[in-house]
Amino acid sequence: MELWEAAAILLAGIAAGGINAIAGSGTLFTFPVLLALGYPPITATVSNSIGLAPGSLSGTIAYRRELAGQRSRLIRFGGMSFIGAVTGAMLLVYLPPGVFEAVVPFMIGAACVLIVLQPRITRWARSRRPASKDGGPWMPVGAYVTGTYGGYFAAAQGILLISLLGATLDEDLQRLNALKNALTTIANSTAAVFYIVLASPAWAVVGLIMAGTIIGGYLGAHFGRRLSPTALRVCLVLVGLTAAVQLLMGRV
Repeated sequence: MELWEAAAILLAGIAAGGINAIAGSGTLFTFPVLLALGYPPITATVSNSIGLAPGSLSGTIAYRRELAGQRSRLIRFGGMSFIGAVTGAMLLVYLPPGVFEAVVPFMIGAACVLIVLQPRITRWARSRRPASKDGGPWMPVGAYVTGTYGGYFAAAQGILLISLLGATLDEDLQRLNALKNALTTIANSTAAVFYIVLASPAWAVVGLIMAGTIIGGYLGAHFGRRLSPTALRVCLVLVGLTAAVQLLMGRV
């Protein structure tokens, strides 16, 4: 690995850690960089998932005050996120690599659509103002589904979670964001353990993304609210579409 390649991965990791702490979809920064540097898609997503896990934890710690009083929710939804992440990680490890390469461009496209629609989804979710304090029957199911998605690929996992939490819980948005960070930490960490044991990550990449996401997770939680949401969405969509095109061209 050349110095400029290491610098590119580190910077992508910092951006991903910051974005994950604020909203989610940090994978749309790191994954395209790894593809552009020539890493196979499976190796890229495995290494990326392991490297992103500490950054998720960093963002969760930074939001610990907003997590106060949410222990029962964290236990209930976190258990489902854990089971879902195990499901997704097993799918990634044991399904043929061609399945991942065929599906992921469309998953990235769906993630880009979610990013564009996020303001409308959030407004709709907040307008409902449900009386439920525990999420009802749908939130545990949603936690399992998003955990499975996160264990398999992870792009836009945070956006899916914050939309689900907003739609099912009557709670302040910052406290929902803290809960979202905790659930993504559980899913990412669970998947990372499976990948370490059962897959073959590129450890130099893991180390660089890990360092970057720890820094980015802390900075994103403390300073990320100053970023323009529109500019952030445009950047994420452009980077995500670049990754989708790279994968599709590789199959032509």
